[in-house]
Amino acid sequence: MTALAAVVDALFADPNIGREAVYTSDGGAPVLVRVVSRQADAITDFGDARLWSETTRIDLRVADIANPRPGDRLEIDGDAFLIQGEPVRDRERLVWTVDLRPA
Repeated sequence: MTALAAVVDALFADPNIGREAVYTSDGGAPVLVRVVSRQADAITDFGDARLWSETTRIDLRVADIANPRPGDRLEIDGDAFLIQGEPVRDRERLVWTVDLRPA
């Protein structure tokens, strides 16, 4: 394990940063995972207008979920979400960032 992988594992394990979630792939069995929430708002330019929208993004460890896909389901604190769009993996290939929408 690299030093960076150990740091990522420590961040996800931290009870102040990481949270438990249940991940279910399309047609698969539920899996308990740790996630880091990134619920930031998004501002998108559209012509001369700027649109504000609430977003729900989370990080998943690649070690937990090798290949998340759009339509896969996550339950976090009793709220259900579906992955929308293609997940993006970080440069070190340790963490997926996924956009969620309510299920």
